[in-house]
Amino acid sequence: MAGELSVSASYINLIERNQRPASLKFLINLSDKYGLNWRELTNTDSNIALSDLRQITKDPAFGDINPDIEELRSALEGAPNLMNGFVNIFNAYRTYGERLAEQNEFISPNHGSSLGIEQSVHDFFRSHNNYFDAIEVCAEKCRKACIKDREEIYGGLKKHLTHSLNVYVKLVRDEILGSSLRYYDREKRQLMLSDGLDHQNQVFQLAHMVGMIEFINTLNRQLPTSIMENEVASSRCRVELANYFAAAILMPYDEFYEEALRTKYDIDRLAAIFSVSYEQVCHRLTTLQKPGKRGIPFFFLRVDRGGNVSKRFNVTPIQLARFGGACPKLDVHYCFRVPGRILTQIVEMPDHSRYMTVNRTVDRPSIRFSTEDKRLAISLGCPVEYAPELVYGSVQDSVSTQSVTEVGVNCRLCPRHNCQQRAHDPFHSTLTIDEDRRGVTHFES
Repeated sequence: MAGELSVSASYINLIERNQRPASLKFLINLSDKYGLNWRELTNTDSNIALSDLRQITKDPAFGDINPDIEELRSALEGAPNLMNGFVNIFNAYRTYGERLAEQNEFISPNHGSSLGIEQSVHDFFRSHNNYFDAIEVCAEKCRKACIKDREEIYGGLKKHLTHSLNVYVKLVRDEILGSSLRYYDREKRQLMLSDGLDHQNQVFQLAHMVGMIEFINTLNRQLPTSIMENEVASSRCRVELANYFAAAILMPYDEFYEEALRTKYDIDRLAAIFSVSYEQVCHRLTTLQKPGKRGIPFFFLRVDRGGNVSKRFNVTPIQLARFGGACPKLDVHYCFRVPGRILTQIVEMPDHSRYMTVNRTVDRPSIRFSTEDKRLAISLGCPVEYAPELVYGSVQDSVSTQSVTEVGVNCRLCPRHNCQQRAHDPFHSTLTIDEDRRGVTHFES
């Protein structure tokens, strides 16, 4: 068995005796090799809870002595309600800390969750590992019905909307829609697209609206009661689920998965093959979590020039900045100085976990000469052990200590000392000041 799974016999022995957790890569190989159902191998909710606890106990506020994986697993099995309450308390602690740290941000307590709408949406997608089988099935069914040729996908979607859904599609001048890129008049059943959209985004918006109109019931069935009870949260989730549907239409799972493996996750190559944008490929790569046919687990982070996080998805253990600025040592910020160029970086979080990131700017279409620059930057990352499987990585880069950059979530939540990029005091501790010594920043000596 060890030979077939390319691991040592002692590793399997440790797993059998519950002394070593089975890694994600091991479980994927196990399910693929023996034709097992992924969900029969592991409890997804339990794994997420265990991952959350591991991250919590690595927080500086927890102290220097961290419980091992067996202690955490025993606690979850023996007192699940107590552990869930512990996680809730930590989330509240972190939320209030971020409120103090980012006074310009406001999270309304009336939004149905103390974490706010965006955090609720993020947690919802994370709880599903950013994969929705029912939506994938609907997208595949719709694609077979209305798209005969990849080169005619726009015409196929437009024809489907017109003849099957009785929705008239019209391309209108940007001045008519103003700041909107798309508007659907429900009474007239008319879908208007701005001529400011490029072809790739016009196709994406058509696919998005097919999901919102034809498969709205499927989208609603994915939502838990806690989100459905909140109008704003449910609307945000439906929009993101419709985006998921659109990506599944444009990049069919099985075909996209095979091309991702063949090209070693070359984002530009995948964008060319499927006639989609760089950002759309990055987003789709985070959804390759189908049981039995899983891709590399990625996180996705999008920031603006000011470092504000405008979009994020995550199926890895890394803690991402929820709002405000991300760590300035991430190369995703440097991308703005070299637009269009891909920068790779290996980073190490305060808990010593390492990730490889692929960073590049993306541009929004310029409608006219006076249109301001709408350039954003995207970071796509995965645990560093997957780096050799990427066209961007190599074994040498992943193990070289010289090429590793120590980073944090952001300054307020980072425990690192003597960081030359520190812009704020950490929330959870007070840095020492010696009047007779000047450190690398004025926050500590």
